[in-house]
Amino acid sequence: MASVQTTRIASLRDSLNTGLRKIPAWVIYILSAGWIGWLFYLAATGGLGVEPIEALEHAYGEMALKLIVVGLAVTPMRQVLGVNLLKFRRAIGVSAFVFVAAHLLVWALLDVQQLGEVLSDIAKRPYVTIGMAGFLAMLPLAVTSNNLSLRKMGGAAWRKLHKLTYAAALLGVIHYIWLAKGFQLEPVVYLLIILGLLALRLPRVRKRVAL
Repeated sequence: MASVQTTRIASLRDSLNTGLRKIPAWVIYILSAGWIGWLFYLAATGGLGVEPIEALEHAYGEMALKLIVVGLAVTPMRQVLGVNLLKFRRAIGVSAFVFVAAHLLVWALLDVQQLGEVLSDIAKRPYVTIGMAGFLAMLPLAVTSNNLSLRKMGGAAWRKLHKLTYAAALLGVIHYIWLAKGFQLEPVVYLLIILGLLALRLPRVRKRVAL
């Protein structure tokens, strides 16, 4: 009975991977751009409530964090579940950066609106400082997320640089927790998920999961 169940799971996984191979990675970019535009349209037309700028800022930031989580999950999903999303990882990462940039621009241009106050907030408000640090950690990742950079840097150096993803994820979720007013469960859930995904990369944990 167990062998039959295992065979069914393997067949389902193979069918899923076959279907995923037929989907081009650029679909992620199209969906991300469309979602950014749709959220902005909702904010501009009153669809995000009485505080549209704050709601838009939050929506962009949370979507960025969700994409970061999905990007971190790609490797464990392949190693543990056998589901291969590697072809989408670059598009997911770049899209996450775009949402972070949109989050930052809404805050700076539509919310604060003055450069002096923007710089003051970055320097004096810890949660803003951490959020900006997360953005800066993602910047070199976005710039080098292309085949040319991979060839010029070499695989080892490129992979080492892209471990900044881990720092960006932690900084992003700490920014979210600090920004939340009072205790809220959702940011804590994001933190636990991110810590779990990072823990799966530790050799001892990965070995135990593989067993």
